[in-house]
Amino acid sequence: MIKVKNLTKAFGERIAVNSISFQIEEGEIVGFLGPNGAGKTTTIRILTCYMPATSGAASVAGFDVFSDSMAVRRVIGYLPESTPLDVHMRTREYLTFRGKIRGLDRSERTAAIKRVADLCWLGEFINRPIHQLSKGMRQRVGLADALLHDPKVLVLDEPTVGLDPTQIRETRNLIQELAQRHTVLLSSHILPEVEATCKRTIIIAGGNIVAAGSPDELKARIREGSRLIAELTGDAKELKQAVGQVSGVTHVECATDNGWNRLTIETKKNADPREDIFKLAKEKKWSMRELRLEASTLEEFFVRITAEQAAKAKQREAKS
Repeated sequence: MIKVKNLTKAFGERIAVNSISFQIEEGEIVGFLGPNGAGKTTTIRILTCYMPATSGAASVAGFDVFSDSMAVRRVIGYLPESTPLDVHMRTREYLTFRGKIRGLDRSERTAAIKRVADLCWLGEFINRPIHQLSKGMRQRVGLADALLHDPKVLVLDEPTVGLDPTQIRETRNLIQELAQRHTVLLSSHILPEVEATCKRTIIIAGGNIVAAGSPDELKARIREGSRLIAELTGDAKELKQAVGQVSGVTHVECATDNGWNRLTIETKKNADPREDIFKLAKEKKWSMRELRLEASTLEEFFVRITAEQAAKAKQREAKS
């Protein structure tokens, strides 16, 4: 549905996007992540035909973004981070205006406005002036606008900005529902949001794609083995030594608080020594109140990979 090959964008001598390639299939929800200045917004603007590329190729729903940009605009719905609304209009007036621009006739506009108003919970605000709406409500109007022409592809840049926790949860459910009839490219700095919503994630840093895969695949790359957390009573030195000798354990750190020892246990790849640790605790008569596999997060991976890219960039600058 979205194909990008060797896409490059230069601003003078600065390379904002450096020969990136990726593909998004129909019906996928793909997270697009990157720190400030990574090239993420530039890529989105190229795909939505707001900005030309320097070189490379890109297409959306089979239409070339360079030679057939009007066709791309017809099949794409774009919600930018700062939604450009006419605040002097009422919500219904604005959506009617946008429907006319998109070539919808009166009956199509009426049906489309009702559909998106229901989807984006705009019913009680449909006749209210936009300047009276909160930032979160304006974000909903922008999302309704992006959905108005029922596009094949949705590009959502920070769609939950300004929403309260309940609205964020509702928006997450809405995005998952929308994926049943739209392909979704979701850009967000709220990493748990991406982790909960997206089937696949693309991370860009320094103008380069540095990682791609499902959230679980990316998290698995953080460390070769697993990390366990255990809380036990007993002598801290004895605990650390005994647990360190359990098969599959590579390293043990111990911190003591109020008579309980909190062990952070590193293990070999594919090793899971929890059963052996439990048997050891029973044998030594140590009380245990916790033994769990610590789940890594997408945020950990994001921080690590972007830090590595920043360090490489500094090394290149030092050599030049």
